[in-house]
Amino acid sequence: MKNILVINAGSSSLKFAVFPQPLLEDTAAIYRGQVEGIGERAHIVISNALGERLLDADIDTPASASLDAQHGASFSTLLSWLDSEDVQLAGVGHRVLHGGDKFNAPVRLTAEIINELAEFIPLGPLHQPHNLRPTRLLAARFPALPQVACFDTAFHQTQRPLATTYALPRALTDSGIKRYGFHGLSYEYIARQLPRVLGAKAHGGVVVAHLGNGASMCAMRDLKSVATSMGFTAAEGLMMGTRTGSIDPGVLLHLMQHLGYDANKIANVIYRESGLLGVSGISHDMRTLEASDSPHAREAIDLFCYRAAREVGSLAVALGGIDALVFTGGIGEHASGVRAGIVKHLSWMGMVMDERANAEKRGLFRMDAPGSRIALAVVPTNEEWMIAHHTAALIR
Repeated sequence: MKNILVINAGSSSLKFAVFPQPLLEDTAAIYRGQVEGIGERAHIVISNALGERLLDADIDTPASASLDAQHGASFSTLLSWLDSEDVQLAGVGHRVLHGGDKFNAPVRLTAEIINELAEFIPLGPLHQPHNLRPTRLLAARFPALPQVACFDTAFHQTQRPLATTYALPRALTDSGIKRYGFHGLSYEYIARQLPRVLGAKAHGGVVVAHLGNGASMCAMRDLKSVATSMGFTAAEGLMMGTRTGSIDPGVLLHLMQHLGYDANKIANVIYRESGLLGVSGISHDMRTLEASDSPHAREAIDLFCYRAAREVGSLAVALGGIDALVFTGGIGEHASGVRAGIVKHLSWMGMVMDERANAEKRGLFRMDAPGSRIALAVVPTNEEWMIAHHTAALIR
């Protein structure tokens, strides 16, 4: 049986996983890995389902080679290894940041559609061009291999205009400036799992907190997106690992008008120098901050929890009431102290946490104490499985 290759490409990295068919709800990747350092010194690591490393090597490319050539060399290394292991592919699924208003579901790629998706690069300049690069590389080298694009924005297409419109001049809104929302593949996967952990409450008002280096929240009713914290870009909303989250635009004008910042320098502040890293001055990694005795690390964690709790309140209003709060993502799934800190701010809503369950349980579990008005749960996400699922369905 042929397999599905899942690709998540960035500017200097390439994450991938291989899923066997048939793809069931509990089907795990048989191989996964990543290439890091593309553009400098690329290095590939591939592991099996048990976490055993099967390949751990540098990728030899000239330093003067173009980024396309270096990505191509990375793909060649990956595909040569798969061939050596006799891993045959039925298709490739790609995580693509932006589908704009046009694409509200995964789509099988053609040259024409790839070009259409390139038109959304201005809406996602830090991600979209890199997401699309491997689609072109693979189309050129393996034109008969089916490829599917799965969009991070698609899940939020169910939102009403009231939830997606900024208070801007109508001409700007009509030009495409609106709240799109992201992390949609994660939220789509979580929505599939909610009935397992929440029962009937899964179809009520649920706020899902995807907390990681990138962080956002989504308000769902009947397992569909009603509102989300991210907006036109993936910088709005929650405080993140290195991103500011929502910030007074007057601050950015101040940086330009009085401190001489240009667009590139402002982009660095918004996307790379702020968040947990900026406040702590230590790290963007929550694990490092939790292990630190620095008061700045504590301040960063406290601010992260406070900002997250405020966003829960906002999304509860969008839902007209909240029945459950669900945590996912790297921080949401593993940082029990952060979960406790967020829920503590929300105790006035009737949230009561089972502290032992929060501290000791792993995987998918409930952690609301008896008497809690609002259900509390942790649901591990699996965006790669979601992409493989869509890819298998479209190429079937």
